[in-house]
Amino acid sequence: MKTIVVGIMPQEKIRERVLAIARGDYKPKATEPKIWFTSMRSLAEVLSDDNRALLKVIQEAKPQSISSLAGITGRKPGNLSRTLKTMSNYGFVEMKRENRHVRPVAKGTDFRIVA
Repeated sequence: MKTIVVGIMPQEKIRERVLAIARGDYKPKATEPKIWFTSMRSLAEVLSDDNRALLKVIQEAKPQSISSLAGITGRKPGNLSRTLKTMSNYGFVEMKRENRHVRPVAKGTDFRIVA
């Protein structure tokens, strides 16, 4: 599984970077972070020990639905769904819709943090 590169930068610097990219003034390198947080605290909330363990379970068990993942982890489906949605918004999990189920897929379990 690939290593996800995560960056930490103040909000105003992230905004300046995005605008420079949009104007064409700056071309990000392939090795630069694609996921950004404004503080270590916000990163720690999303990539907590529990959430990193959840990513590992998703990678290893390859659950077919959120409810099957809830059964494997012992977490309540509603709570699990909210966690997965947050992680999906940041790009750590992909939610694949298949028939009447949504299957979570971990995009990575290893992280490199650039501050």
